[in-house]
Amino acid sequence: MFKSLFGKKESKVETLTAPITGKTLDLAEVPDPVFAQKMMGDGIAIEPAEGEVVSPIDGEIVQVFPTKHAVGIKAKSGLEVLIHIGLETVNLNGEGFESFVKAGDKVKQGDKLIQFDLEIIREKAASTITPIIITNTDEVVETMEKKPQIEIQKSETDILTITLKK
Repeated sequence: MFKSLFGKKESKVETLTAPITGKTLDLAEVPDPVFAQKMMGDGIAIEPAEGEVVSPIDGEIVQVFPTKHAVGIKAKSGLEVLIHIGLETVNLNGEGFESFVKAGDKVKQGDKLIQFDLEIIREKAASTITPIIITNTDEVVETMEKKPQIEIQKSETDILTITLKK
């Protein structure tokens, strides 16, 4: 009751679980300046051990790229998450990718989003490294705790804990 009287708001925290099984990397290690220099936003990257992407958070699919190499999700809190599978994978024109969602779909953490062929990406793309980016970092993120350099299991391991701006 007193919090509402004095205008204090609880900080909202969002936790993203691993969308892919593999190992986390710091964005600075991504061999692509757009991601490494955080031009699209802050986040973390994953070196995938398998080819399945699940939703890291409850939300709505805002975009599935026509080439199926990337998907955007918006949480109810306003947090916008981009999962970009591999580097220079847009050039594959969808080869090796299968999407299980479309824009407008509501998803829960752990729902299957995209299946991809890791061998095709290893063979034909620049890298399998998959950046997980908060595309509206400047607008909504107060603090971000990352879990770099750890082995992760999709739907089980927390990789980002984000305190949202009030």
